[in-house]
Amino acid sequence: MFRSLPTTLFCLTVAWALAACSQPTMKSVPGTEVATESGSVMGMAAGEGVVHWQDIPYAQAPVGDLRWRAPRPYENRGASILPREETLCVQTPGEISSTDGSGPVGSEDCLYLDVVAPAAYGGEQLPVMFWIHGGGNTSGTKDTYDFSALAQEQQVVVVTINYRLGPFGWFTHPSLQGQAEGLDRSSNFGQLDILAALAWTQRNIAAFGGNPDNVTVFGESAGGHNVYALLASPLADGLFHRAIAQSGYTTTVTTREAYNREREFPQIDRGGWELTGALGLAADDASAAALRDVPAYDLLEAYYDLDKDHLSPLSTADGIVIPLQGIDGALADPEFAKSIPVLSGSNRDEVTLWLGLNRYFVNGDEVLFGLLPPRMSLKDREMYRYWVDLRSRGWKARGVDGPMLNLAMAGYSDLYVYRFDWDEQSENWFLSFPEILGAAHASEIAFIMGAPMFGSVGKYMYPDTESAREMTAIMMTAWGEFARNGNPGPVAGRAWPPFVTDAPHTMVLDGTQDSGVVMASPTLEGLLAEIVAPSRLDATERCLLVWEMVTNIGQPEYGDYERWNEGECADFDARGTKMAITEALIEEYGSAYLP
Repeated sequence: MFRSLPTTLFCLTVAWALAACSQPTMKSVPGTEVATESGSVMGMAAGEGVVHWQDIPYAQAPVGDLRWRAPRPYENRGASILPREETLCVQTPGEISSTDGSGPVGSEDCLYLDVVAPAAYGGEQLPVMFWIHGGGNTSGTKDTYDFSALAQEQQVVVVTINYRLGPFGWFTHPSLQGQAEGLDRSSNFGQLDILAALAWTQRNIAAFGGNPDNVTVFGESAGGHNVYALLASPLADGLFHRAIAQSGYTTTVTTREAYNREREFPQIDRGGWELTGALGLAADDASAAALRDVPAYDLLEAYYDLDKDHLSPLSTADGIVIPLQGIDGALADPEFAKSIPVLSGSNRDEVTLWLGLNRYFVNGDEVLFGLLPPRMSLKDREMYRYWVDLRSRGWKARGVDGPMLNLAMAGYSDLYVYRFDWDEQSENWFLSFPEILGAAHASEIAFIMGAPMFGSVGKYMYPDTESAREMTAIMMTAWGEFARNGNPGPVAGRAWPPFVTDAPHTMVLDGTQDSGVVMASPTLEGLLAEIVAPSRLDATERCLLVWEMVTNIGQPEYGDYERWNEGECADFDARGTKMAITEALIEEYGSAYLP
């Protein structure tokens, strides 16, 4: 019925499909060739006051025998690096990667990064901002994001990377880990890629004008999750000096859950045991060589042919990349503390990106016999806002406040929290952006980049208005100041106090008039207590909302679900009911989500 962890950006129609940020035509810039350990790369520009270096390999291609191994160093000094036609990691096509079609896209040869710096990058060493894209760790690409304006306005060097995704980035099987040594014993190959890209940045970024002693990792959604993983990982010590987690989450599985032999954990979908069987191999006894011989697209198709109703094993507490206690536990453990400044936050209307297209909540009236996009309207405005409010505050409680309280327990002192509230998008006859989407998941990224993200709907989500320009200045300034000094500084003249256990300050980011500090940080327990009160929800909806609250963003709390309101939902099959509602929507409308 309702999607859980983010996997794609929203799509309105084929005509309104999301696209990567539009890139102007670039030309080589004489005098900007940079020699790196990976080869020499020529800078490119289109007159926007910055220089781009594109498609730089930071590790060997993880193909053949290197599939499901730690990334290997890549060194090719003296060779020329040229822009590539494609660097997309293997994934299903979708809006987040600006691809279409019915089958897999991309290549396993995808470990590349881009660098953008101010045109005068050859002077003093500038702060480095290292971007980790989102997409549920199953989709996405560096090419969706253009941080040119941020680099120019804030005088920072920005690195954007690709990393392995889905079953290529996270996979557990005894034939792989049992025969491996060192880092190859990990299950978290995507996060090992991120660590390798950070290490490459440390060794090479000075040549692009960046300061290797001042690196800020920042990422949104799965990227924010990976920022938390870096903070938890003992392998990341010394690789970065500040961290920003935007709409992150901390869900981690054990290696036993990730393999899920004979579906030992029925709430887990797409475990290593299940996927191996789906490939037609002996689930327990398939050799590492046989697994590595499976064609990439066959592997991905088998992965997505498996049912996905709840939790797919991705980030794994393997005791190598992520400590055995998982991300949440490691964040609270002084043994793994980086003791660096951390900024974390979420958006006021996180879940509208999914609920706003769900036919359970939204009407899609046909226009001109279906030749134009459907006209969207809410079926029950009050119920929709109630659901969005609880789920979005639940995201903050579990994906922001919880991790920050854990960091405080580990001794971190420079912690800052925000909530992005801006919702002054342009109205449109087909869709009221402020009402249905508002401050949706990922909507803050455009204001940090200073460029629209949503293709042909970008002018509505990121309009050319004074309010949008004002919000861009606020976001860019705060992120740039944090990268420079470890403190985001004041917002609209209002001080931004740190987040501490006894005073959980949150800076609301919503323009000069409405920005300000609040201290309302309810816990998951407090939010569940709110649902007890009478509302427009019926008995089924109450239990479904509670299920969504306790199984998303952090570790699933199945016990909380069964105990809620003296066991009201203990015998209610939330997963089965969600599937039944989805099937009913498909039968009535042809799909559960608007096209």
